[in-house]
Amino acid sequence: MATTLAQATATDASVEYAARIDHVSKSFAGPAGRQLVLDDISLDVAPGEFVTLLGASGCGKSTLLNLVAGLDLPSAGSIGTDGRPALMFQEHALFPWLTAGKNIELALKLRGVAKAERRSRAEELLELVRLKGAYGKRVHELSGGMRQRVALARALAQDSRLLLMDEPFAALDAITRDVLHDELTRIWRETGLSVLFVTHNVREAVKLAQRVVLLSSRPGRIAREWTVDIPQPRRLEDTAVAELSTEITEELRGEIRRHGRH
Repeated sequence: MATTLAQATATDASVEYAARIDHVSKSFAGPAGRQLVLDDISLDVAPGEFVTLLGASGCGKSTLLNLVAGLDLPSAGSIGTDGRPALMFQEHALFPWLTAGKNIELALKLRGVAKAERRSRAEELLELVRLKGAYGKRVHELSGGMRQRVALARALAQDSRLLLMDEPFAALDAITRDVLHDELTRIWRETGLSVLFVTHNVREAVKLAQRVVLLSSRPGRIAREWTVDIPQPRRLEDTAVAELSTEITEELRGEIRRHGRH
C-alpha cells in the first residue's frame, strides 16, 4: 500500500472531505520487534462535521490524530486533508513570555497576515472565544479554562478548515469543561469548521459530536460508529445523552474485555 499524506488546496472544488483516512496502519519499533498500533483504519470526516474518536487509553487515538496532523507518516495507507489542519492539545502550549493577544498574533504572523492587521484579528478571535479585553493579559494571569480559550483562538487563527483536538479539556474541572463544551459547540456552528476530537470520556463524546467512532484496544481498529442525532444544545444530564453514553460505555467495556485489558 502507498504511504502518503496529501493536503488539497483551499480552492480545490473536487474535495468532498475535510479528512480522508484510507486503510491506514501504523507500527513502531519496540524491544520485541515492530508493534502494530493502528490497523487498517478508514474514516472520512465530511466538511463541517464534528467527529469524536473514543477508546481506551493506549488504543492509538492520539497516534491517529498526529498522522492526520502530518506530524508523522502512516506505515501503510494514505491520509488526505482539505488544507493544513490546526491542532489543539491537552496542554495549552502558550508561550508564557507573550500576552494572550501576542500568542494569537504569532500564529497570524506564521500564516503571513500583515503586521498592521494582526492585533485587530487577534482581538476578534479573543472576542469569538469570549475573552474580550484579555489581549494584554499574560498566561500566568489566566485561569486554566481561559488558557484553553486562548489556545483555541490561536488554533482558529491558522484559518484551517479542519480542527484537530487531542483531549483539550481533560485537565480542567468538571464545571469549566462543561462551559467550554458549550463554547466549542457554539464556535463550531458559527464557523462551519470540521472537527476531529479525541477523548476517552464517553459523555463528552456524545455531548459534542455528530458522530462517535469507537476504536478497539491496541491495535486500534474501528470497532463501531454511532450517529448522534440528539438536538443541540445538549446537556450532559440529558436523558438521551445518558442513554447513548450507557450504550457506548458497554461497547467500550466489551472491547476492553475482548483484548484482555483490566
